[in-house]
Amino acid sequence: MKRTMKLAVLATFLLVALVVVGCAKEEPKAAAAVATPQPMATVEASTSGFKDGIYFAMGDEFASSGWKETVTLTVSGGKITKADWNGVNIAGGADKKAYDKAGKYNMVKFGKAQADWAVQAERAEKHLIATQDPTAITYKDAEGHTDDIAGVSVHVDSFFKLAEKALAAGPVGRGSYADGAYFAIDEQFASSGWKEYVSLTVVNGRIAAINWSGVNRTGDDKKAFDAAGNYNMVKFGKAQDEWSVQATRTENHLIETQDLKAITYSDNEGHTDDIAGVSIHVNGMYALVEKALAAGVRELGPYADGTYYASQDDFASNGWKSFVSLYVHNGNIVQAYYSGVNAAGEDKQVFASEGKYGMIKASKVGKEWHEQAQATEAYLIETQDPKKIRFTKTDGITDDIAGVSMNVGDFFSLATKALAAGPKK
Repeated sequence: MKRTMKLAVLATFLLVALVVVGCAKEEPKAAAAVATPQPMATVEASTSGFKDGIYFAMGDEFASSGWKETVTLTVSGGKITKADWNGVNIAGGADKKAYDKAGKYNMVKFGKAQADWAVQAERAEKHLIATQDPTAITYKDAEGHTDDIAGVSVHVDSFFKLAEKALAAGPVGRGSYADGAYFAIDEQFASSGWKEYVSLTVVNGRIAAINWSGVNRTGDDKKAFDAAGNYNMVKFGKAQDEWSVQATRTENHLIETQDLKAITYSDNEGHTDDIAGVSIHVNGMYALVEKALAAGVRELGPYADGTYYASQDDFASNGWKSFVSLYVHNGNIVQAYYSGVNAAGEDKQVFASEGKYGMIKASKVGKEWHEQAQATEAYLIETQDPKKIRFTKTDGITDDIAGVSMNVGDFFSLATKALAAGPKK
């Protein structure tokens, strides 16, 4: 019996050996592949096609709505782990998501949408993260709407196309600036009558939008003033293009280089040969951008952007008719001008600065009228509310503003009137 069992075991062993040898002879490649397995993580990363890093893409032009869309993607472990669909405005200031979340875009209120833009954008982002493929979307019309994402009625084609563009370009990393809105304005009006300003929007650490413009004493915006045919650099200055066109080219140069030092000036006036089609001096813009970035991110304020103006109906007994112009950007009062005009059309601040008004002789604080007016303007810009002022008497005298002893009641009442009327059309 024992012998029979030993023979049976030996026969089984020989049979298994023959099968193994036979298989090895028939499939040598398969055996080699099994002998050197690849780690699972390496296989997943290689089949995804995405290299780890941060990807970014932005639209080429601003849409008629004034917005230019942006997409930022984060890839980790070969997969898209974060997506940000956003936008920047032609005027600079807050990005589209921040603007919407502050209640200023109002797609639900005014467009009867099922959800506000930021909410729908986040749903589109989640769809991309789930599919890992910006082409895995179907559109039901030429405008780029889709039925693939529940709760999304906005057109989403720009988001997925920008995501595809960003992934094709490869990781670009993150820029060096903090995301948000930045602003800076000149301290004084130039001899031309304009006080220039810059507004920036930073997305993914990169300057994504710049608006270089200016405001005059009556609250006109320089770019809009020029676009309306009122500046006329070509007609009267024989320039190669109007100011607003050259300003836009200068903005685009900085957005492309992302470097405040990547500009050389051909003279002391700040002209440059670095930007094709630009003959205006550009050093003012670069200085203001540097100032804005150094000042830090500015929060979005409560007011509607634009220029505001209010004037007294009649000339006062002293021969002047007071007026106030305000400029609001990113929801904040960033410029205020308090002055007046006489029957000859002279500006009261200019008149006083030329020594013609003579208030300083009787001033309790040793300040001329225009100096006290400018201190009053600065107080409003600091408080952001014309009602945050206390008067000691009914004649508009206040102790709230250092260096001001004159009647400023008309300034605050006109500022309140201007803001209530809304931005100038």
